[in-house]
Amino acid sequence: MIGQRVTRQRTAIGALLDGLGDFRSAQQIHTLLAERGEDIGLATVYRTLGAMATAGEVDSLRTGTGESLFRRCARPSTHHHHLVCRSCGRTVEVQGPNLESLVRSIAAEHGFTDVEHTLEFFGTCQSCASAR
Repeated sequence: MIGQRVTRQRTAIGALLDGLGDFRSAQQIHTLLAERGEDIGLATVYRTLGAMATAGEVDSLRTGTGESLFRRCARPSTHHHHLVCRSCGRTVEVQGPNLESLVRSIAAEHGFTDVEHTLEFFGTCQSCASAR
């Protein structure tokens, strides 16, 4: 967290994220904070989540509709991907050596180096599928 001030708002958002297991939108996080009695503006929530994502404190992903979601990951310093349920938001962190090989192969095929990527999988978890 070099260069980032530890504010009351940042601490409250971090504590909330520590207790969540799935990705949430800034609006959802704002609502949960309000339910806890935290007086933090929505713009501050967006700004703080963006700073935390940039600092590597939280993972963020963009849904198919373009909405950004945030989550505190169990392995923040290791490269990983996410499998996310479209219905309930359940999230599983996954690592895939075959995926990483594929990315390197595609990059090399097109003459690219130093490639960074994000890859998220969206589907329906077993619980939600069974409930249908």
